[in-house]
Amino acid sequence: MHFKLLLVFVEDTKTEDVIKAAREAGATGCTVVSNARGEGYDAPKSFFGLTLTTQRDVLILLVEQHLSREILEHIGVIGEFDAKPGTGLAVQLDVEDAIGVLTQVEHLAEIVEDQL
Repeated sequence: MHFKLLLVFVEDTKTEDVIKAAREAGATGCTVVSNARGEGYDAPKSFFGLTLTTQRDVLILLVEQHLSREILEHIGVIGEFDAKPGTGLAVQLDVEDAIGVLTQVEHLAEIVEDQL
């Protein structure tokens, strides 16, 4: 079984919705790194020297390659990544090898078999 790594950078207010969307699309789990800071095309606004930015979370998902694109697209829609600037960003990376995913592999084998 082959995997993809999804890195999702999302406003902390949308984290739970994006995790739910990922699960709906076939993700079996997620690691959340809280309190990240991001800066987009425009520099963040400031008020008396204090930067006004929203908190970001980084979601790390190891997903089966046949499900990865559907998961990526679904979280993009739910997170409104293309609809609203600055709401989030998601990228997909190839994974050469992974260990510690035996329970997910057993569960995913049934799901992926149906899709092939």
